[in-house]
Amino acid sequence: MSDENGLPPTLPPLPEPKLSRKRDWLPSLIWLIPIVAAVVGLTLVVKILVERGPSITITFHTAEGLEAGKTKVKYKDVDIGLVQTITLSKDRSHVLANVQLSKEAESFTSADTRFWVVRPRVAASGVSGLGTLLSGAYIGADAGTSEETKHAFTGLEVQPIVTHDASGKQYMLHAADIGSLDIGSPIYFRRIKVGQLAAYDLDADGKGVTLRIFIDAPYDKFIGVNTRFWHASGFDMQINASGFKLRTQSLATVVLGGIAFQSPDDDLGMKAKENTTFDLATDQETAMKQPDGPSETVVLYFNQSLRGLTPGTTVDFRGVVLGEVKSIGLEYDTKRREFSMPVAVQIYPQRLGRKYAEDDTHTSYTPKQRLQYMVSRGLRAQLRTGNLLTGQLYIALDFFPKAPPVTLDTSTSVIELPTIPNSLDEIQSQLAEIAKNLSKVPFDKIAADLQTTLGTLNRTLLNAEQLTKSLNNDVAPEIKAAMKDVRTTLDNANRTLSDNAPLQQDIRQTLQELTRSAASVRVLTDYLERHPEALIRGKQEENK
Repeated sequence: MSDENGLPPTLPPLPEPKLSRKRDWLPSLIWLIPIVAAVVGLTLVVKILVERGPSITITFHTAEGLEAGKTKVKYKDVDIGLVQTITLSKDRSHVLANVQLSKEAESFTSADTRFWVVRPRVAASGVSGLGTLLSGAYIGADAGTSEETKHAFTGLEVQPIVTHDASGKQYMLHAADIGSLDIGSPIYFRRIKVGQLAAYDLDADGKGVTLRIFIDAPYDKFIGVNTRFWHASGFDMQINASGFKLRTQSLATVVLGGIAFQSPDDDLGMKAKENTTFDLATDQETAMKQPDGPSETVVLYFNQSLRGLTPGTTVDFRGVVLGEVKSIGLEYDTKRREFSMPVAVQIYPQRLGRKYAEDDTHTSYTPKQRLQYMVSRGLRAQLRTGNLLTGQLYIALDFFPKAPPVTLDTSTSVIELPTIPNSLDEIQSQLAEIAKNLSKVPFDKIAADLQTTLGTLNRTLLNAEQLTKSLNNDVAPEIKAAMKDVRTTLDNANRTLSDNAPLQQDIRQTLQELTRSAASVRVLTDYLERHPEALIRGKQEENK
């Protein structure tokens, strides 16, 4: 609109605005955003702190395969933690891995929890950790069962054979040496694998080793107080006086070694408690033999070669093993100025039988007095050949009634049992005596006389040859003529004795006449027997 003059109308003046001051306590809406962000962040921090698990430190000899921020801690292939940092110890002898565990893994702070680095390994028990070739190394864990907790652990160099969640029992074995065994070596019962070797350690005195074995359930029920354990490693081959023996459990024991166990006569006795200690024998025969009772050490002195006799060789009495050789020595006798070979043997008297053992306990004689009595009856020790192929020797105890009498010295702590040479030594002695006697024979003189005799014989043969030639020249024609006469005589005899010869016919007629005469004599004899009076009266005519 416009006025009359064509100008726009004048607007009335606007009223002045009134200013009012806002209250100081009322915040602006723009501050809501940082406040909400702070609340959310604080909530996340609280949640992280609440859900965050414990932090532990694991000590390893080396950090090979470990990487901070990447290496995980796993239990049964489930992630339970992560390595945060890896630092070197102050003395540079080991590394410290700081591990952050998850909330669910809080139980892994038990004092007996074990950690180790899983890497590809090739050991006697087999190949392990092949999966880490692609995924990388990680730290394995074995949850402990102790109520005590800690946050510093010492990592294992190898994965433990037996974990805490394994079902079975552990036992201890004591042996002189470990042989071919190693961690993971199998344990067999009737050639079935029922466990494995978990650990071993040298004894404090250095005189043996202690092994910890684990028997899987339910096979642990076959472990009793009477159970015997022995080395079943590789091939158990023995070549001794008894012959050749070869034993093995399985092909695995040839490479890994192994242990076998069984109870004598399947008598387990009471069930063995966990961590019970057993002796580990060198072989099955040693483990399964019956208790021998107390032993006696006896010394035997031999004056012959002991080649083929070794410690452990059997000592028997008529085929029954009574003990074994413990040591072989060499002594010089200054009085007789000769060497002797002392052999220490360990004898178990109870192996002579139950009656001998019972008589030994009820008699009033001491064992030395009883031994003196047996020596007086001819008890001697003798070396004998047990194997002709290998030359193995053994010691035999037996009675030799014709042996020279010996007085046994029972005052010494170690008894010296008399010995006697074996048959072979006697033959050798006899051969030596024969050779000695033969050396006294004057073979040179005999050879000269023999040569003279041969010369004389040679001359005699020459004379005989000349005589033969003379006979051929002088006597042979006469012998030939005599032979012709003999032949003529034989021809005449043949003609005389032939069937058609006159002499033969005359002889036949004569024989016929003799036959008729014999018949007449027989008739006369018969008549005289009936009529003896005919010799006086003559033959009477028969009445008609």
